[in-house]
Amino acid sequence: MALYAIGDLHLSLSSGKPMDVFGGGWEDYVEKIKVGFSELQNDDVCVLCGDLSWGMSFGESLEDIKFISALPGRKIILKGNHDYWWDTATKMRSYFSDNAIENIEILHNNCYFYKNTAICGTRGWQFDSAEEPEHNAKITAREAARLRASLEAAGEAQEKLCFLHYPPRFADSVSAAIVDVMAEYGVKRCWYGHLHGSAHHAAAQGTIDAVEYNLISADYLGFKPQLVME
Repeated sequence: MALYAIGDLHLSLSSGKPMDVFGGGWEDYVEKIKVGFSELQNDDVCVLCGDLSWGMSFGESLEDIKFISALPGRKIILKGNHDYWWDTATKMRSYFSDNAIENIEILHNNCYFYKNTAICGTRGWQFDSAEEPEHNAKITAREAARLRASLEAAGEAQEKLCFLHYPPRFADSVSAAIVDVMAEYGVKRCWYGHLHGSAHHAAAQGTIDAVEYNLISADYLGFKPQLVME
């Protein structure tokens, strides 16, 4: 039994936006995902950090979600900026139930536990854009509140792990609202996705201000989930 994480699968099995068109590491990426997950066992847990499906609705995303469900292990998912199919947690759970999807759970204003460790997180938000500063500040504050709710739900867990879609740090910039909440709750390890291509080089990696950061975009990992802990 082990805990893994990966982000940005960007599946498009029925919505006509396959990532293969970008070439490079994205060629045959669906098969690469299958191979990457093949090392997991059914009692393993994998956190999927957003941008799961290009589908614009439940119907368009169904084949992608079924694909994810069929991969080994229990999956805990959070929202990415391209998950337009995402809806309320209640509607999503009903959607999963109606389609016999039993091994996918939703991380949203809550937390899950792996042994004595809490799995916490939220989407996060972009913080390095000069466009619409008031709008971005409002959404960042909301995401910080959601992260706080998730960490609060962890109670007195032995360790609180943080999983995000957007990076809380990038190059010389930092999302203070998100980083401050992590510090308040004693988070020491954080995983995030969203970054692709040349952006990988500016990703925050390693320990910064006592927090270990890990980029887990699927193309960065070679489509193989990263081991978090056993």
